[in-house]
Amino acid sequence: EGFIFYTNYQSKKARQIAENPNAALVFNWLEQERQIRIEGKVVIVENEVSDSYFNSRPKGSRIGAWTSPQSQYIPNRNILENKSEKLKDFFDQKEILSRPPFWGGFRLIPHTIEFWQGRSSRLHDRILYSLEKDRMWRIERIAP
Repeated sequence: EGFIFYTNYQSKKARQIAENPNAALVFNWLEQERQIRIEGKVVIVENEVSDSYFNSRPKGSRIGAWTSPQSQYIPNRNILENKSEKLKDFFDQKEILSRPPFWGGFRLIPHTIEFWQGRSSRLHDRILYSLEKDRMWRIERIAP
């Protein structure tokens, strides 16, 4: 179904996705000279998916999601620490710590996946998977 990641919907990343839902994920293992690049379209996941993941996180991480105005400028760290302490006190009184409405998941639905294996000769191996209209993956070797 895709690759899911979570963030503040008001973050720079989320605002950029709203403007252009085409994105790429890159997983790089320099020591092994390997990389995977995944390209696709990004969509917001269902509320139930975000809620389920949010509730699986440690309480401190859930409070952190409520605390941080991700990607926004803050004058100092004390602002975060003070807000976090106030929220801890507030949420200690609550039985359920619900997901903030400004936080949740995105799913990158891939249309291409490239596997790269480095070689000392610089004649690297690159294998490209491309999703066809019939939902089957075409597999091709491409030049480095």
